Amino acid sequence: MTGSRRRPLERIGDLIPEAARRLGLNEELRLARAMTTWAAIVEERVPPAAGASRLLRVDGFALVVETDHPIVAQEIRLRAPELLAAFAAAPGGLPAHEVRLSVRRA
Repeated sequence: MTGSRRRPLERIGDLIPEAARRLGLNEELRLARAMTTWAAIVEERVPPAAGASRLLRVDGFALVVETDHPIVAQEIRLRAPELLAAFAAAPGGLPAHEVRLSVRRA
């Protein structure tokens, strides 16, 4: 193919935000990133709680988090200032001032 121009290669991760915007999925993408960031921060800073808490949604400046056990909720409540600071500073995180906790019913 003489004369055809090839577009430069782009990473798929760089294309996703624009595709999400075009499809009206900005909020879903932002929440997915925040959920992944929360899980990584909890795993790093409160290892016993890893896998036992989930970010459900961001409600204004509050993170709504569900835990599997009351003891996990208590540990996250005690470490909330540290977790909020780490979450705000992390890529994919957001500035938040509060963690609202609930314990999942079995």
